[in-house]
Amino acid sequence: MTSHQIIRLLMLPGIGGSGPGHWQTLWASRQIGCRRFQPADWDRPDLADWLQALDEAIGECAAPVVLVAHSLSCLLVAHWALRPGIGEDLPHRIAQVRGAFLVAVPDPGAPVFPVEARAFGPAPTGPLPFPALVVASSDDPYGSPEHARRMAMGWAAGCVEVGALGHINAASGVGDWD
Repeated sequence: MTSHQIIRLLMLPGIGGSGPGHWQTLWASRQIGCRRFQPADWDRPDLADWLQALDEAIGECAAPVVLVAHSLSCLLVAHWALRPGIGEDLPHRIAQVRGAFLVAVPDPGAPVFPVEARAFGPAPTGPLPFPALVVASSDDPYGSPEHARRMAMGWAAGCVEVGALGHINAASGVGDWD
């Protein structure tokens, strides 16, 4: 990589699309060239649609990307990166990904996991083909720290526990954290 090559952040919100007070939206507002993937429906997630939207968003970036995923989109990243032989462009798309930042990985087996997102579970647990970091909260209602550690281990990712920040979303009050 040359020193002047741009690496884009590609925001991958979870259900609901990360509204105006969400850290992803705040980060995107201060990053030049930051993009957001756009599935057909934020509230009724369809795995096939979200996979296609992610693939298209990476292709539209036309530059190396870092995937910045929250909640359900953490599972999406695993499904996307570890799906078997989908099209001839997939190896090129994976090569575009320089890393993934996976915040608040939900547990599809948890009682509070949204029924409308059941197709996203269970998530593949093989090593991701790019570096990744899982960020977990000690009191996330959608996924325990133990679950986050298990997923990070399966994905060959690092794992950082940030204390009691709920689901690390707008309701958690984290705002525009660095």
